[in-house]
Amino acid sequence: MKALLLTITTLMMSLSAWSFQNVPNLQTSLQVMAKTTGLNWKAGDYANYNLNMGFIKGTNNTSVREVTKNGIWMIQDMDLGFMGKQKMEALIDQNTGEIKELIVNGEKQDVPEPGNMEIISAEESSVTVPAGTFEAIYVKIKNNDDGSISQIWINPELIPLNGSAKSISPSQFGDVTMELTAYGHGN
Repeated sequence: MKALLLTITTLMMSLSAWSFQNVPNLQTSLQVMAKTTGLNWKAGDYANYNLNMGFIKGTNNTSVREVTKNGIWMIQDMDLGFMGKQKMEALIDQNTGEIKELIVNGEKQDVPEPGNMEIISAEESSVTVPAGTFEAIYVKIKNNDDGSISQIWINPELIPLNGSAKSISPSQFGDVTMELTAYGHGN
């Protein structure tokens, strides 16, 4: 289980991204997961999160809208209260992890180049979030482009899509904490 978790950890961080600016990390992570374990997502899979950025609170609901012959449509709906809402739709090639199409707030976007991340530590742990207490792997990930360190507690065997129960990531607004509130598996 540890080997599996370590190979998909980069996916976990990026799927819990809170804005369009994190798409390069999403691209990297999807490619890693496609090569190591495959993207075996199903329509209806979902993971919902509370977001806390200090004075900004919100939600992030991520789901698989549909699986087609062209790929998997992943949807991420974010509500940041007074900061507004954002909807990101990504068509992902399930064989390569490549983002083939990206739509943010109804407007097609160019897909950014992949990010540059590395795992700096991983250990068994547990974490309690609104959705419950989970056995997890606690991972620290370094963004080699800016030197920032993110933390994530993952259990991809239980939690669909990104496997993330909790994450703490630096941002221009300070640390962003995401905690799982609900999850479920599709058909």
